Amino acid sequence: MLALRCKESPAHCRYLSLVYLVKTTEVLKPAEREAPRLLEQIDPKRLPRHVAIIMDGNGRWAQRRHLPRVAGHRAGVIAARNVIETCANLHLPTLTLYAFSVENWRRPKTETDFLMRLLREYLRKELPEIHRNNIRLIILGRVDVLPEAVRKDIREAMAKTANNTGMTLAVALNYGGRAEIVDAFNSILKQVRHNGSGTNAVSEEMISRHLYTAGLPDPDLLVRTSGEMRVSNFLLWQIAYAEIYVTETLWPDFDRVKLYEALLDYQKRERRYGGLGAPEATRESA
Repeated sequence: MLALRCKESPAHCRYLSLVYLVKTTEVLKPAEREAPRLLEQIDPKRLPRHVAIIMDGNGRWAQRRHLPRVAGHRAGVIAARNVIETCANLHLPTLTLYAFSVENWRRPKTETDFLMRLLREYLRKELPEIHRNNIRLIILGRVDVLPEAVRKDIREAMAKTANNTGMTLAVALNYGGRAEIVDAFNSILKQVRHNGSGTNAVSEEMISRHLYTAGLPDPDLLVRTSGEMRVSNFLLWQIAYAEIYVTETLWPDFDRVKLYEALLDYQKRERRYGGLGAPEATRESA
């Protein structure tokens, strides 16, 4: 009924509907009682085009509860589901989640095998909902070295959602920022050799076109959970001007309230891209 009475733009009416939905939710965790108040403070016209998240802390979350690491990973999947749903409801254009790095293969085989099974389980259970929500799923990383069963599930999931026009959900899987740049340059070299020319100058635009993220906007906001002050080889090229938000919250505890807090912090910042802020620019021109 709220949407029927709304006289704003369609996008803003959907945003107001989300506020109404949050307010009328009867069962909320104590922390999530803050959600309606925080959501009302978010300016829907100043949301980032691309949010990228380093999902860290599953193991520590389980350890603090005297649980096996796999329990932390399962709890992390629930957090991912909630964040994806919230971002889609906010109509963010792009969300990238760092799920599995090229370095993660150094972990025990029992853990990496479990993570691959968990990914397949997630796709099987969540893909219908992702598709219903008009979300387009893409994978970033060296997919060709993943187990064949995982590659098959990924191909089918991307094909099913390829024509969706809502949020793009990019999952970084067997991903490394340096590996991505290496692959981009090898792709450029292959193209140059195919064209029979070795004198073409390489530009930033050319490199961007050969990255896994080609066609996506660069992240405006990079979120890191678990309090670690590093970017962990994630989107090294793309985060050149991203705002970085670090929270002590472990990933399984990162709920929509924590996401709203990150978005509000982002909206308080002045993005300069190497230039001057508005007051400084006024003084310089005086």
